Amino acid sequence: MKIDIKDFEYNGEKKFKIKNSDTKVKDFYESAEEYELMMAEIKEVIDKRQSLMYADNRYAMLMIFQASDAAGKDGTVRAVLSGINPAGISVHSFKRPTQEELDHDFMWRNMVKMPERGKMVFHNRSYYEELLVVKVHPEILLKSEKLPIEFTKDLDKVWEHRYEDIRNYEKYLNRNGTVVLKFFLNVSKKVQAERLIERIKDPTKNWKFEEGDVKEREFWNDYQGAYEEVVNQTAAKHAPWYVVPADDKKNMRLIVSTIILHHIKALEMEYPEADEARQATLLQLIKVIEQQNE
Repeated sequence: MKIDIKDFEYNGEKKFKIKNSDTKVKDFYESAEEYELMMAEIKEVIDKRQSLMYADNRYAMLMIFQASDAAGKDGTVRAVLSGINPAGISVHSFKRPTQEELDHDFMWRNMVKMPERGKMVFHNRSYYEELLVVKVHPEILLKSEKLPIEFTKDLDKVWEHRYEDIRNYEKYLNRNGTVVLKFFLNVSKKVQAERLIERIKDPTKNWKFEEGDVKEREFWNDYQGAYEEVVNQTAAKHAPWYVVPADDKKNMRLIVSTIILHHIKALEMEYPEADEARQATLLQLIKVIEQQNE
């Protein structure tokens, strides 16, 4: 089966309804061996295009990953990155905000980790947490973020303004050559439960488990509504959301890789060419190098 990224794309032209969104689709692979072969082929092309991006030094690519706990963000990023030249990529995971981060505006910690030209950067969670966790638990905003009181009297306006700020910022990034891709890894409540239980039963995975994950499951419906609104409020052609079924990790990784491949192949890039004078200089250096072997 061929993966059509349009099946998962939201760019503002259609509404996202999370209750109608699949968490599992028919497998795009017939065996584990075929899956490995497909991933290897996709990553080989991504690696070549990323090397070209690095040399071309005009574009950058930002990939944001959002998901419920145990959806597979870390594993997906790791699967996509393995085999790609690390010189042109970096990964930043954003946990609970530090005091320094809380003393800045809500987008600051992501802004300082944006990709420079020629690089691909993966953000595991992002400023969207402010419209997910913080929206579900507004006491975080009121008690920890220390905004002026007059700015928090109307919480609906706070969320509205933050959607607007994000839309404007992502438009700004796009206008400066940064490709913005946003992934929501859509896992079902049942599969999330299975993975959390596995983390408890397997001692080697205990470190992944946080007691707070169980508490957050009580707010499942609130989070589902928050994700739906985030996608609908911030999806745009220049910064699309991709809602990726996450119950099957192999399918999820194939879909994510294919989406990245599509967008990096679409960039008009070329290797820098030396002018005639530099080419002549370089040719002269061949003799110098050969003489050094004598």
